[in-house]
Amino acid sequence: MHEKELRLALICYGGVSLAVYMHGITREIWHLARASQAFHGDSPAESPTEAVYRDLIARATEGSKISVRVLVDILAGASAGGINAIFLADAIASGSSLEPLTALWLDGADVERLIDPEGSSLSRFAKAAALPFAWALSGRGQGERGDDAAERAEVRAKVASFVRARWFAPPFGGAGFTTLLLDAIEAMKREGTGTPLLPPGHPLDLSVTVTDFHGFPQKLRLNSPPEVLETEHRLTLSFRAIGGGRFAEIPDLIFAARATASFPGAFPPFTVAELDTVLEGRGTAWPGRAAFLARAFPRHTPAQAERTVLIDGSILANAPFRPAIAALANRPARREVDRRFVYVDPKPGLRSVRLGAGGEAAAPGFFATIFGALSDIPREQPIRDNLEAIEARSARIRRMNRILEAIRPQVEDAIDRAFGGGFFVRAPTAERLQAWRTRAHGLAARQAGFAYAAYGQLKLARVVEDTILHLCRAADVEPDSGLRKRVWQAVREAGIATDTAFTAKGATKAAIRFLGRFDVGFRIRRLRFLARSLHARGDERPELRAMLDDLIARYRIGAAAPLAGLPIEDAPAALDTLATTLDLAALDEAADARLAAALAALPRAQRKPLIVAYLGFPFYDIATFPLLQEDGRDEYDPVKVDRISPDDAVAIRSGGAAATLKGVRFNSFGAFFSRAWRENDYLWGRLHGADRLVDILLSTMPGHGVDAAAAKRDAFRAVLAEEKARLTGIAPLIEALSQEIG
Repeated sequence: MHEKELRLALICYGGVSLAVYMHGITREIWHLARASQAFHGDSPAESPTEAVYRDLIARATEGSKISVRVLVDILAGASAGGINAIFLADAIASGSSLEPLTALWLDGADVERLIDPEGSSLSRFAKAAALPFAWALSGRGQGERGDDAAERAEVRAKVASFVRARWFAPPFGGAGFTTLLLDAIEAMKREGTGTPLLPPGHPLDLSVTVTDFHGFPQKLRLNSPPEVLETEHRLTLSFRAIGGGRFAEIPDLIFAARATASFPGAFPPFTVAELDTVLEGRGTAWPGRAAFLARAFPRHTPAQAERTVLIDGSILANAPFRPAIAALANRPARREVDRRFVYVDPKPGLRSVRLGAGGEAAAPGFFATIFGALSDIPREQPIRDNLEAIEARSARIRRMNRILEAIRPQVEDAIDRAFGGGFFVRAPTAERLQAWRTRAHGLAARQAGFAYAAYGQLKLARVVEDTILHLCRAADVEPDSGLRKRVWQAVREAGIATDTAFTAKGATKAAIRFLGRFDVGFRIRRLRFLARSLHARGDERPELRAMLDDLIARYRIGAAAPLAGLPIEDAPAALDTLATTLDLAALDEAADARLAAALAALPRAQRKPLIVAYLGFPFYDIATFPLLQEDGRDEYDPVKVDRISPDDAVAIRSGGAAATLKGVRFNSFGAFFSRAWRENDYLWGRLHGADRLVDILLSTMPGHGVDAAAAKRDAFRAVLAEEKARLTGIAPLIEALSQEIG
């Protein structure tokens, strides 16, 4: 049975009240991940939908002979998508249920709950004057066809209440919204936590975009003048958990959720003072407040962080692919990975705000021009640049894989000839492994010829730069603070970074010693390569894979160790302090002992290919490191991109968002005005999610032999069965869908 991991990097767009629709999709993704865990853990599914997915995975596995694990390990979101990404990430990391979040969207995301109570009343005359505008807004171009009388009455009443709210100030309250978010996540915690949806040691990365209204100075280096300052407004709040470890404090997550969703004009801008007030009123502590603010605003002083004003993250980064792409670095991969970037666009081709009814042929009016220039056009920019970056990375990985396969026979032959075909018969010990490794590295350098000089210089530069970044993080200074210049000067003065440090004959003693003290990356790449060699040969030994993962983790922990009393003004002394903290010689000795013992315990026929792969790694690294550098050092597989949207999920109905969603009305605020409309969008989110997830799952299992249309019908029926009792406001829709699905 061939093993594969379907890893989803989820990108959630903004969409105002279409957050309810996106919750339906993210909930379906959560069900699929839980079903995958149940299948591989040989445990029963916990819901009808998960039972359908579990059975689908089992049948597709039997047909394709591919055992697929579904993991969601990268999430990025903006605005309404940011909220959904945050809650899904927390559920994955902690094993919590998403059920309470459904209640938040269906019950709490209502205009009457969101309106700021301090500004919800006007004079009697103003209220009366506002009613005609409310009626016009509720009927004009909003397509009430298909809505029943009760829905129309509810919407008109709530639109009237909305228009009566204070003018020239955000109608929705910030503190009330923060309270709703806190209620939801605390309800998730009260339901208890189960098993995290990621394996031990696997990282989960979450990125949420926000916009710093006033901005912060960013230093740019030029030729002339040497440097300039520009104002940067984009901010990304990042979180990471490792294999079910602690993800973040609740206030950290609520800070990110409230900040990213501060839609201009609807919600007031967000500051940390708002969260402080709400937490104080609830008696909730925030012990990590200072540390979080320092991490969230690395270029601000503590006083500036307290005053920072944040608004909607989708203004400048509505499609936050960039932080998700960055998260691909250093991800463990011990079997084949099918990496998918899945982005959720609730309304393709529809702008968030449309002012004027003339369409594209008509010249925009005064307010439409201003709003479009300041907000709508930036948030609607296409993702072509991001997709091209992903494809370029995938192309490099495909080239690298072809190179590895092309040189594999030559590498294995070189190792056999150099060591003699019977060297592997001798039981490896730590001392022998070290001696064999040194000999193999020298052999690779000599046979690479002039290519080794280029490889060595490039690797040395990478190691020096990584070392500088480590020192800068430890000293809490910027890389351009002067420390980089001092470190490079120390490296040159020590005779390490010279033109002759690496030649066709090998490396100088100074260069070898420096890499021995600081090159963590090479050691991790070598262990990863050995793990992939295990998988390539169909050798799925869990104890050996666990040992390799543990060794990699130990190297990474050492590379991230804190440094106390760092003498940053004295670069040679700072380097010595870091080398002492890393203590790579001790880590190497321990790794050699564990690896030698594991290899010695294998039968000779299984031992040889692993030893050859381990000793041959310098040959492969010389060939591929200049090509990839930071890309794909762990995930050696190309990336594919999939979209989930109303335009793509057509197994039930075609016509896109206009034919299925109510939240697109009132410039994407529609779902805030009716419980029935929220129920409609949530249900369609689950159905569209199921539709596309079946496609994505089966596409990674060729030869599955599963009837995709039948599998989708099973999933649709399970969703309707689960939601029928909850979604009482849309009983006619559920009945109609039951007939359409069949």
